[in-house]
Amino acid sequence: MDETLGTALRRWRDRLSPLDVGRAPRPGRRAVGLRREELAELAGLSVDYVVRLEQGRATSPSAQVVASLARALQLQPVERDYAYRLAGLLPPQDGTVSTHVPAGVQRMLARLGEFPVGVFSADWTLLSWTPAWAALLGDPSARTPAERNLVRAVFAAGPAGLAAWPVLQEGDTLNPALVADLRTALVGHPRDRGLIDLVEELRSTSAEFNRLWDEGAVGPHVSARKTVMHPEVGEVRCDCDVLTVPGSDIRLVVYTVAAGSADAEKLEFLRVTNGVPTDGSSPSGPGLLSRP
Repeated sequence: MDETLGTALRRWRDRLSPLDVGRAPRPGRRAVGLRREELAELAGLSVDYVVRLEQGRATSPSAQVVASLARALQLQPVERDYAYRLAGLLPPQDGTVSTHVPAGVQRMLARLGEFPVGVFSADWTLLSWTPAWAALLGDPSARTPAERNLVRAVFAAGPAGLAAWPVLQEGDTLNPALVADLRTALVGHPRDRGLIDLVEELRSTSAEFNRLWDEGAVGPHVSARKTVMHPEVGEVRCDCDVLTVPGSDIRLVVYTVAAGSADAEKLEFLRVTNGVPTDGSSPSGPGLLSRP
């Protein structure tokens, strides 16, 4: 009998260890892999919908849902493409921006839950984030993918657009670097309609973006000092680094503070009050949140 999407989802769910997604196994746990509830939380879906998918009662998931499940299940690219085909969808094509987060990156981040880390696609859309990111910058889960685009946030709504409160950066390197990055992404993904529309939108709505684009702005991302104006603890000064993943378009944005500093105390306070663990596990949620 041909395999269905539901049977494949159950198989992939059973092979994942709770540790792979930043959960410490609890005594008496009977589930071999992830529970349906855990998969639903990781993928940003309802438990009922995951049940209906696995039972074959929901047969037409969207590409966005399949992409979220593939990330949550830490599928390899060939498995992700297989999931799309089982859902009756075409896999992502060459020349389009990928939203796939490699399994190794997810496992690494699940163990780095104490650090504010955001995972971005080539067009600078926030795909996933750690609990510490949500504690420092505000939980992005209620925002749409369009609202979680950093370039749109910077040029259309100001630097605080992606965060829940203002984030100030020292120097003026961010905007030219983002434009240069987007130009590079367009060369690498010339058939991505969303990326093309984003550039056209910003050229028509932001005079600064349009100027930098016409000037052929270049400038690689470098480490930057940022100040988060947090409503609970006040100013938190952080170092912000952008890390790239070889062989992938994924970028990791990591916020750190100097050990023993007042900023470290503030960040620790936010971790404690928001229930962020220091060992990468989480008693009430995944070590790495992933939203569709």
